[in-house]
Amino acid sequence: MLQLGMIQLGMLQLGMRLRCCVRCRGSRITGPLIRSLCSAAAGKSLSSSNYRKPYLFSRASAFTRPFSSPTRLRNVAVIAHVDHGKTTLMDRLLRQCYLPVDEAMSEVLLLSQWYMMLDLVTSISLKENELNMVDTPGHADFGGEVERVMGMVEGAVLVVDAGEGPLAQTKFVLAKALKYGIRPLLLLNKVDWPSVTEERCSEVESLVFNLFDNLGATEEQLEFPVLYASAKEGWASSTYTKNPPEDARNMSELLDAIIRHVRPPITTLDAPFQMLVSMMEKDNYVGRILTGRIYSGILQVGDRVHGIHSTDSGTAKTEEGKLVKLMKKKGTSNVSIDSAGAGDIVSMAGLTSPVIGNSIANVGVMTALPTVDLDPPTISMTFGVNDSPLVGRDGTFLTGKQIGDRLMAESERNLALNVLPGLSDSYEVQGRGELQLGILIENMRREKFELSVSPPKVMYKIEKGQKLEPIEEVTVEVNEEHVGLVMEALSHRRGEITDMGPVPGSVGRTRVCLTCPSRGLVGYRSVFNSDTRGSGFMHRAFLSYEKYRGPLGNVRKGVLVSMGYVTITAYALMSLEPRGILFVKPGMEAYDGMIIGEHSRDTDLDVNPVRSKELNNIRAASKDENMSLEEAIGYVASDELIEVTPNAIRLRKRYLDVNKRKTISKRPMD
Repeated sequence: MLQLGMIQLGMLQLGMRLRCCVRCRGSRITGPLIRSLCSAAAGKSLSSSNYRKPYLFSRASAFTRPFSSPTRLRNVAVIAHVDHGKTTLMDRLLRQCYLPVDEAMSEVLLLSQWYMMLDLVTSISLKENELNMVDTPGHADFGGEVERVMGMVEGAVLVVDAGEGPLAQTKFVLAKALKYGIRPLLLLNKVDWPSVTEERCSEVESLVFNLFDNLGATEEQLEFPVLYASAKEGWASSTYTKNPPEDARNMSELLDAIIRHVRPPITTLDAPFQMLVSMMEKDNYVGRILTGRIYSGILQVGDRVHGIHSTDSGTAKTEEGKLVKLMKKKGTSNVSIDSAGAGDIVSMAGLTSPVIGNSIANVGVMTALPTVDLDPPTISMTFGVNDSPLVGRDGTFLTGKQIGDRLMAESERNLALNVLPGLSDSYEVQGRGELQLGILIENMRREKFELSVSPPKVMYKIEKGQKLEPIEEVTVEVNEEHVGLVMEALSHRRGEITDMGPVPGSVGRTRVCLTCPSRGLVGYRSVFNSDTRGSGFMHRAFLSYEKYRGPLGNVRKGVLVSMGYVTITAYALMSLEPRGILFVKPGMEAYDGMIIGEHSRDTDLDVNPVRSKELNNIRAASKDENMSLEEAIGYVASDELIEVTPNAIRLRKRYLDVNKRKTISKRPMD
């Protein structure tokens, strides 16, 4: 018994020492011990070279602390044009602040901007301050996510490629930030590139200042600090340099600039609790997780709260319940906390009905917070049941009800999408652009859905008897030998040039700025890549609604349409090669009304892709075995549909019967 008591006493003393070690994070002796214990518990080894301070949180840990004072909070968004380096910057900031970024989550950080369906929110502790950092999508099609984020922050880091300068989507995202009164600071990224000089950085600063001024920035917003960085190498500097000293190769100057420049949130802790839901996700264990900024009051685990939203007749109550879990993102992990105060960005669980745009408040509060004003959708597509002869071979979810439930769930998570029920198990999905809708379709096929999708249709407006259409601002960079081909193609699509000149720092490259209707740009990206041999860059962003510019020129030829339910043979394809470009290969199945290629002329042609005579050693040249979803969305015409299955993307005529197609073709087309 005495030995057992001594062992227990020894374990108690060891536990007390470990707790003391946790409080003394800066100790040189205890730091490696705590880091090794945390690493061993997680089953992974963390390189001490990446983390100068043992400040680690495991995924299942609980982070118990009093909530941060609003004066110590800084809510900051990282905004930029696509591929200007903001996601890499977020990754470096996490590493700089000693938070664990394992390989799997780093891949999520770097790939999330490609899929653009995820807003990354994380919290960084810096001295006595706490930074809530939000990484936003950089594509104009996902402006709804950008607008929700802008309502949660007071500051922003505007990342601009020092070589390219501000581009179309830089202007789009910056306009949203300035509209909400946010004070951005400018970070010129990629200054380590050989083509970037101090003179070039000065030019970009002037361009950004002019952009601020043109967008109506206030005097306070125009006084933005400028920093220079290489997010890839992990350093930022307040002065221009390409090779900072070894002890300055970090993000400390950027973090210090955020603390100095971004004002803390102006809130009150004495008022009742209110929070606006800006993001939503689902967890298999705790159910719906609602994320947003606390506008007033204090929230604690166990509090009774309810969801409310504004209606035409007043404020409606959605659901009442108890807060069962409160979380904050630390690095790439969610950690549980006991309480949170006004100005903080947190996630909560306990309610199952509220959606994005609803308010969460104390039970006695019946005043909903104002929701974010979203730009209207500009493009719509109709999702319906797949009724082709090959239906049911690949997918699991085939019915109209299953498709409708999935689309309604998506509209709850993304306010920028509108879903309207149509006729015969079809649904009209309205969004910002073809990329946003294309990602939704791709996600549904990966979830084993089968469906048919109509071509994108531009949403017009009628104001004072005049027809208006969405116009986009387009910036293209191409080699000089491709300028004529690109300009000819865009002229057929009703594009109008606004500016044209050489690309700074590049020899033989030309940059063209123009405005073009959204309907003219549908499907043009694949044509652009083909015309420029893959060497061109094109960026586009919604500009405004303007007067209808008239019908488009000849932007597509006719198609080759299959006759009969057949298995395609090589001999038949060889005889069809002179007719145009084929989309299929021997052995694939085709049915009456399925599109198997592009005709060399402007009219459609019904063909027979199977012949009785077959020869050996004959291969048919074709474009691709399966057309990609992006190509299909841009290629499909108004009388055609896209057949989407988990394993195939097919083009088909809306009406499979050839006689019915001939009858419909005699009617006037839109």
